[in-house]
Amino acid sequence: MNTSATPPVPRALTAWSLAGLVLLTINLRAAITGISPVLGDLRDAFGLSGAEVGVLTTLPVLCLGVFASLAPVAARRLGTETAIAGSLLLITAGILLRVVAAPLPLFVGTVLAGAGIAMGNVLMPAVIKRAFPNRVGSLTGLAMMLMATSGAVAAGLAVPLDDAGGWRLALAVWAVPSLVAALAWGPLALRGRRSPDRPAAPTAPAYAAAAREGSLLRSPVAWYVAVFMGLASLMFYVLMSWLPEIMKDAGFAPAAAGMMVSTMMIVGIPLGFLVPVLAARLRDQRVVVAGVVLTMVVGIGGLMVAPAAGWAWTAVLGIGTGSAFPLAYTLLSLRSPSPSVAARLSGMAQTGGYLLAGFGPLAMGVLHGATGGWHVPLTLLLVLVAPELVFGMLAARPGLVRPAPRPGVPDGRLVEPKGLPAAEPARAR
Repeated sequence: MNTSATPPVPRALTAWSLAGLVLLTINLRAAITGISPVLGDLRDAFGLSGAEVGVLTTLPVLCLGVFASLAPVAARRLGTETAIAGSLLLITAGILLRVVAAPLPLFVGTVLAGAGIAMGNVLMPAVIKRAFPNRVGSLTGLAMMLMATSGAVAAGLAVPLDDAGGWRLALAVWAVPSLVAALAWGPLALRGRRSPDRPAAPTAPAYAAAAREGSLLRSPVAWYVAVFMGLASLMFYVLMSWLPEIMKDAGFAPAAAGMMVSTMMIVGIPLGFLVPVLAARLRDQRVVVAGVVLTMVVGIGGLMVAPAAGWAWTAVLGIGTGSAFPLAYTLLSLRSPSPSVAARLSGMAQTGGYLLAGFGPLAMGVLHGATGGWHVPLTLLLVLVAPELVFGMLAARPGLVRPAPRPGVPDGRLVEPKGLPAAEPARAR
C-alpha cells in the first residue's frame, strides 16, 4: 500500500467549494453593471457634473486594473480563501457605502466595490486550478457564463428596482448576495487558515518555493497571455461604451441602438461556457484564437462598410467579444503549472488588461471628437486586431509559464504540494 498517496477530498468539501465558486462569480459584475442604468438619478440626487459622472463610470474598470496586482499578495499572506472572503466583504461594504446621501461615499464605495471585484477576478482561476484541476474548462466556462448573466440581470433589474423603491434600493439590493457569498466563504477561510498556502507556512513548502521564484515579468508566455487578455478587454469595453453612438449616427433609433449592446452581451453568454470547455479540451488553442479574431474583423469591418446591417454586425461582435475574454481567462489556468502561478499570472494579466481597457473608450471618444466621425476610430480598432491575433497565437501554443529563477533558486519551476495536483492542459475538461 502506498501510504504517501494523496487522501481523497471529502465530497462535502468539494460541494462547498463549488457553491463558493458559484456565489463568488455572481458577485463579480452586478455592482458594476447595476449602476449605469440609474446614473441619471444619481446625477440629480448628488448634483454631479458631466465630468464627475464620467469618472463614476470609469472608476470601476480602472479599479479592476489597479487592485488586481494586490490579490496574489493577499492570497500568499492571508490564504486564498481568506482573501476571497475579504474581497466579498469589500464588495458588500462598497455597495452599502454608495447609498449614503453624499457624493464622497458614492465614489469611495465605488472604489471599494471595484477593489473587491478585482481581487475576486484574479483569485478565481487559482481556486479552479487548485480545487478542480481536472475541470478547468467546464468550471471556467460556468464562471464566465454566471458572470455575464449576473451582469445582465443587474443591468436589467436596475430600472424596475429604481421605480419600485428609488436608486438606493436599486444599488443596495446587490449587497445581499455579496454578503451571503462572504459568509459562505467563511468556513473555507477557516479551513484554509489551518492549512494555509502562504509562503512562510512550514506546512506548505511548495508555496515557500513560490515566494523565492522570480517575477513573471521575465516570462514570455506570461506576457503573451497578458497582452491578449488586455486587447480582448479593450475591444469589449470600447464596443460596450460606443456601439450605441455608432449605431445612432448610422441612423438607428436610440432605443434600438441601446438594445444592440444588450444583444451583444446576450449572444456572449452561452459562449462564455462553450469556449472554455472547447479550449481546455485542446492541447493547442490557436484555432480558437483564429476564429475569434476572424469574427472581430468581420464585425468591425462590417460596421465600417455597411453600418445599415447593424444588427448582423452586433451578433457577429457578440460572438467575437463573447469568446475572446473567456478564452483569455481559460489560458490563465491552462498556461499555469500551479494555483500559485495561476493567481500571479491572473494578477499580472488583469492589471494591465483592465488599465488598458479603461483608457480604450476614452481614446475612442477623443478620436471621434477630433475627426467628427467613426471611420478613424473603427480603423484603429481594426488595426488592433492584428496584435490581438499575434499575441493570442503565441499564448495559445502548448506550454506553461516558467517564472524566471532568482539567485539561489536553481530554476523557476514550482513543485506542487500533495493534495493540490496540477491539471494537465490537454486533459482538462
